[in-house]
Amino acid sequence: MMDWSDRHYRFFMRQVNASAFLYTEMITTGALIHGDVPRHLDFSKEEHPVALQLGGSEPQDLAQCAKLGEQWGYDEINLNIGCPSERVQKGAFGACLMREPELVAECVFQTRKRVPLAVTVKHRTGVDKVEDYEFLRNFVGTVGQAGCRTFIVHARNAILKGLSPKENREIPPLKYPFVYRLKEDFPQLDIVLNGGITSREQIAAQAGKVDGVMLGRAAYHDPWVLSDGVKSRADVVLSMKKYCESLQSVPLRAVARHMLGLYHGTRRARLWRRMLSDPAQLRRNDPRLLLEALDAVEGAGSIMQAA
Repeated sequence: MMDWSDRHYRFFMRQVNASAFLYTEMITTGALIHGDVPRHLDFSKEEHPVALQLGGSEPQDLAQCAKLGEQWGYDEINLNIGCPSERVQKGAFGACLMREPELVAECVFQTRKRVPLAVTVKHRTGVDKVEDYEFLRNFVGTVGQAGCRTFIVHARNAILKGLSPKENREIPPLKYPFVYRLKEDFPQLDIVLNGGITSREQIAAQAGKVDGVMLGRAAYHDPWVLSDGVKSRADVVLSMKKYCESLQSVPLRAVARHMLGLYHGTRRARLWRRMLSDPAQLRRNDPRLLLEALDAVEGAGSIMQAA
């Protein structure tokens, strides 16, 4: 979710669901150690609970960045051991590290020494042509011994050569039975399923099989799939207008781009998307555009009803 789940998107999703655990985009250790830390780590208090997701392979660097995450107020540190992009392969982290469970275990161990927060791991079922469940079981068992209690499993192999990151989310076959076996073999661990889940019905179908479900781009394109029913879409729009008004030196476009899917599947979804992506309207940089779009898709009086 790099360049997707930034702080504006996370604030938006918190309006859709008041309690779902949110995760940052993957931030590399180098970006934090050598870059603009506030730009990467600042977030709104309304986002809690929220986890800082880190990418890296040097235990001390990860521990140092986790300490920054603790100081900034994050609720969890998540290590990304599942990303298959060329960028992470060149840096020898992400899904490459599934072949080095002892190193991942050391990363977890050193990170836990530095911070009192939960340290979790997101990973794949395997790498390239490795189809053996024992490979996955060994990885989880080794890393679990270092103190990781929660594993978020993208239920596909990562194909490191020949497939793009997008293709890696769609082409390798889903291996839900592997994830279920992990829960059977490690009942003391929290096993969270990721990959291929796009509807409430699919989420409900995982009850009793795993401890949770993570959605990524499915929730980005159709945010309402995670609605907890507390707020209406109109309520969310009003909250986002106030949020935009509170921001300084942030263009409306930076927030509106994350809201394009709010009316996904409804009769006027295209009109909503068109209004919030109109270059001329966005150049006004006026949060009232959100209200104009709301009136267009829900009809006159929708603002008063939401208020």
